Amino acid sequence: MKELVLKREVIVDRTICRTIGVITFTLLTCFGAYIRIPLPFTPVPITLQTFFVLLSGAVLGKFGISSQLGYIILGVLGLPVFANAGSGLIYLSGPTGGYLIGFLLASYFLGKKISNKDSFFSIFILMCIANLIILSSGTIWLKFSLRISIDKAFLLGFFPFLAGDLLKIVSASLLFLKIKSRAREIF
Repeated sequence: MKELVLKREVIVDRTICRTIGVITFTLLTCFGAYIRIPLPFTPVPITLQTFFVLLSGAVLGKFGISSQLGYIILGVLGLPVFANAGSGLIYLSGPTGGYLIGFLLASYFLGKKISNKDSFFSIFILMCIANLIILSSGTIWLKFSLRISIDKAFLLGFFPFLAGDLLKIVSASLLFLKIKSRAREIF
């Protein structure tokens, strides 16, 4: 009897489940911006956002980009959801604006590519590629927004984040492996 209760759907409408999923990952990305470690040598802080961006694409599939778009829209509308409690359209032109565009691209990429992947290695590789999309977008934007060389942009916006991002990628990959069968039923 206990097993029947645990397997029963609470919400059976897929549209409602998808909407709740998109809203949840939008909010998680917002909260991830507040878990940050400022680095004194770069305007880009370490945040937990990339963990949620990667999971949004993996768990939500093609709806992952909607969660990231929702996150950016909330920030553009003036809610202080960006790193350093930033907000507004002008924030997108600042040094971290490229990372935000990378969030959209990475979530979209994972949503398109991860659907039939079942091994840790294949999920890990796809998440590494998605993370490189975020870092590359951010680094290129950093180069232009600060008017610095590409070498300096990589020193400020790419290399300092590799070790922490690797930890987030491993964690996101393992978590997704645990929940992927259930996520595939809904999304």
